[in-house]
Amino acid sequence: MARSTELPQLSQALPGREQPLTVDYHHAVLDIDMRETPPGCQEIVLGMGCFWGAERHFWQLPGVVNTAVGYAGGFTPNPTYEEVCSGLTGHTEAVRVVYDPALMPLAALLKTFFEAHDPSQGMRQGNDIGTQYRSAIYGDKEQQELARQMAQTFSEALADKGLGAVTTEIADKPPFYFAETYHQQYLHKNPNGYCGLKGTGAVCPIG
Repeated sequence: MARSTELPQLSQALPGREQPLTVDYHHAVLDIDMRETPPGCQEIVLGMGCFWGAERHFWQLPGVVNTAVGYAGGFTPNPTYEEVCSGLTGHTEAVRVVYDPALMPLAALLKTFFEAHDPSQGMRQGNDIGTQYRSAIYGDKEQQELARQMAQTFSEALADKGLGAVTTEIADKPPFYFAETYHQQYLHKNPNGYCGLKGTGAVCPIG
């Protein structure tokens, strides 16, 4: 099921493992423990294709105080990258974003999310094809409500460019499984590495 665009059923999912992967949790750019949420800050999990470029996009934003890449939205506990890429875990590649709402309001954060990729492509981003590349927003009820409002409005902006409606999965925040160390801040460690992140040119009018 590699590059599959069909999500697996629970009965098809790989079993995974009880123990988390061994990860160095020190953020190579922001100099913080990637598990930390400082006081007054909020957390949201966002998927927008390959997580290498997505994480770099977010750690550069003012008001974002922590990021990490990982796997979310599927069935398999503590999956490996290879398992996620098999299409048999149900996870998407995601970025855990911790932000200070006094400096980065949620609407502004989601505006950059929608504009930085093409959320109308379903189970892909450009040449990256598969369920692990689907667009996703995982958060609490308040975050989801705003995300749905903005998704509807951005769908209208996409239609003006001849593109389809937003297909972003918007749901409760599931378990977030930290990806292997070599994926964390990948484009900081490998400045010439692959980045498939590409927006549509459409402007999200909220935020």
